[in-house]
Amino acid sequence: MTSDESSAAADLVAAEWRFYTEETQDLVDPAMARAAYARPRLRELFPRVSHGVMYFSRCTGLPAARVGGQVYTSAPGQYWVRNPEGKSIGDTDSLDVAFDLVVRTLPEDSGPAVLGTAKDL
Repeated sequence: MTSDESSAAADLVAAEWRFYTEETQDLVDPAMARAAYARPRLRELFPRVSHGVMYFSRCTGLPAARVGGQVYTSAPGQYWVRNPEGKSIGDTDSLDVAFDLVVRTLPEDSGPAVLGTAKDL
């Protein structure tokens, strides 16, 4: 990847994080996005949300290249973490613990996110 492509990918990642942490409450609880953003390894990945579930991609496009885990709100104040294949990683009553579980499951080569889709990796 060229320097320009790396810079463009970093700009897209930063813009997506801003969107989830500052601008929207309809797609995901901003507290969830802020808890994820507090982890440097997650911050370099492309954040994605579907039906209130937050997950992370190694690329900026779709289809996504999911890595780590997905954090679900299972009940008010309760969170369920699953790996990209759907296997349960754990349940917790703390967003911090939920995203710590996600970070622990990240492959060594998980970031930073790159331009493109999973097909491009």
